[in-house]
Amino acid sequence: MSESYMEKALLKLARQINAYDEASLMSLWEKYAEKVRHFEPTKRWEESVLVFNLIQSTRLKNQLFNYNWAQSRQPGEPPVELDLAALTAPEKNAGRLRDAEDDAPEPVTEKKDRRGKLLTLTPKNGK
Repeated sequence: MSESYMEKALLKLARQINAYDEASLMSLWEKYAEKVRHFEPTKRWEESVLVFNLIQSTRLKNQLFNYNWAQSRQPGEPPVELDLAALTAPEKNAGRLRDAEDDAPEPVTEKKDRRGKLLTLTPKNGK
């Protein structure tokens, strides 16, 4: 089967991203989540969205790998349904993104169930 130029480029990019460790990528999560949250009609914003999604996809890939690896190590047990949305947000940021004017600290919870974030991208000031 012949790979197209686009597919080859995407596979090359995937190999490059896969070479980075998740911790290094996750250290950039907040920075790019904030850039994505504040829309501006520029190429810079579009690139930030792509970087943010690369970080998210790497985390998802690692979580899926770990989940499937753990499932394969437990023969005979029925598979547990997997919540994909809970796999992409960093654990320390299990709540919502804060607004710049929100000075209240994030609530501290002891729950082990960590959910992913849903970024609500709405224009400010009715724009």
